[in-house]
Amino acid sequence: MHIRRSQTPHTVTLPDGSTLSRSDLPPVGTNRWVASRKARVVLAVTAGLISQKDAMEMYGLSEEEYVSWVQAISVHGVQGLKTTQIQKLR
Repeated sequence: MHIRRSQTPHTVTLPDGSTLSRSDLPPVGTNRWVASRKARVVLAVTAGLISQKDAMEMYGLSEEEYVSWVQAISVHGVQGLKTTQIQKLR
């Protein structure tokens, strides 16, 4: 049996001093994406906890979907990830 070792850390320290670990991420196979879960995935990629490629594979995301999350956060913050906000902002 071969166990694949991850090249990324198991925990990272965020700029505000808090830590983010792999156990803080949404479960693999998540179907219901609320704003906080989307933000957690983007934060994990940004902080180097997981790679963008790994996040897309783990959660079945397209590159366009992931990039739209990043753009929504950068322009409108976490509130921009909410479905109702996306409809208002269009």
